[in-house]
Amino acid sequence: MSAVRLAVRDLRVELGGTAVLDGIDLDVPAGQVTGLAGESGSGKSMTALAVLGLLPRGGRATGSVRLDGRELLDLPERERNAVRGRHVAMVFQDPAGAFHPLLSIGHQVTDHVRHHLRLTRVQAVERAVDALDRAQVPEPREALRKFPHQFSGGQLQRIAIASAIACEPQVLLADEPTTALDVTVQAGVLRLLRSLSDDLGIATVLITHDLAVMSAVADTVTVLRAGRVVEQGPRFDVLTRPQDPYTRSLIESLPHGGRS
Repeated sequence: MSAVRLAVRDLRVELGGTAVLDGIDLDVPAGQVTGLAGESGSGKSMTALAVLGLLPRGGRATGSVRLDGRELLDLPERERNAVRGRHVAMVFQDPAGAFHPLLSIGHQVTDHVRHHLRLTRVQAVERAVDALDRAQVPEPREALRKFPHQFSGGQLQRIAIASAIACEPQVLLADEPTTALDVTVQAGVLRLLRSLSDDLGIATVLITHDLAVMSAVADTVTVLRAGRVVEQGPRFDVLTRPQDPYTRSLIESLPHGGRS
């Protein structure tokens, strides 16, 4: 069994006095892709934001979020800032929105590497080139000189993933990373996420409303509905023998009822 990198227990989140997460339990082992599924508003993204300590203004999280045994919810903001990007990184749905349009890719990828790892400029550039190469970005050294608008959506998402893994985090949160991409490009990004977990031992949380995407790469699947876990287990069991009516309805909404 792989070691559990991220352990979430009884996670509850309130926004303006309204409960949006109600007792989430989740284990994210090293070297595996843990799927978090559910329709819009089910609490998937809010779970990731709670892990990172990036809740909307007025949000309050209780319960436990442990990274390699270290409690994150109680950390002072300064220490939480040191965890974000270095130990827990996130890839967002819109790759274009993840980058400043007027700064080069090199500037943006190396900036947080230098901050977290205290590297020289030259060392940070080499680290960025290696990360871009791992993310299968063509001509990575040349890519550093370019600006976000010079890349396609799929290439930019690979660069976002490269930026996220540049500091070698233990946990990668990928929030709907393929939604804005066409089907062919989606497949490449999903293969990349799978290979990063396999090759680097990263504990990956893949957040998506699309169970077809989940079936391609996830080791385990947790299904959320209205801020609660309704089903959890190995991918094959959840997708072929769902126990909860909500999970069954998600699968039946897929073409061919989830079967090829």
